[in-house]
Amino acid sequence: MDALHPRLLVGRFADCFRFYDAVLPELIGARRTRGAESGPYASWDVGAEGVLMLFDRAAMAAVTGTAGLPAEAAVQDRAMLVSRVGDVDAGFDLCLRHGGHSVAPPADRPEWGPGMRTAHLRDPDGNLLELQSY
Repeated sequence: MDALHPRLLVGRFADCFRFYDAVLPELIGARRTRGAESGPYASWDVGAEGVLMLFDRAAMAAVTGTAGLPAEAAVQDRAMLVSRVGDVDAGFDLCLRHGGHSVAPPADRPEWGPGMRTAHLRDPDGNLLELQSY
């Protein structure tokens, strides 16, 4: 049973599907359990636990009655997906090769903890991701 898992509501479903389907297996050993590029839903698990679900933003807006509201807001990030990986630099390069966009390249961050190394990027829909190792 999945106690809690992230579900990203995305406007560019096909682009995000291709991105996560390409990088999640190598980054964290996830496998796709449901969905296809055509959407509107896809999910990836590690073992028996759900780690990421994608849902088409317009499809969810139709269900929740918010289709008339603006889809984008110019605000600072309110959420970030964080993944501990074996090699931040290799993970960052993998994500960039599959459509991710650099925010902050790999860097050591001793002020965040001993041996901490991070990189920050955005998926094709603009969601903020952090890759970390420590």
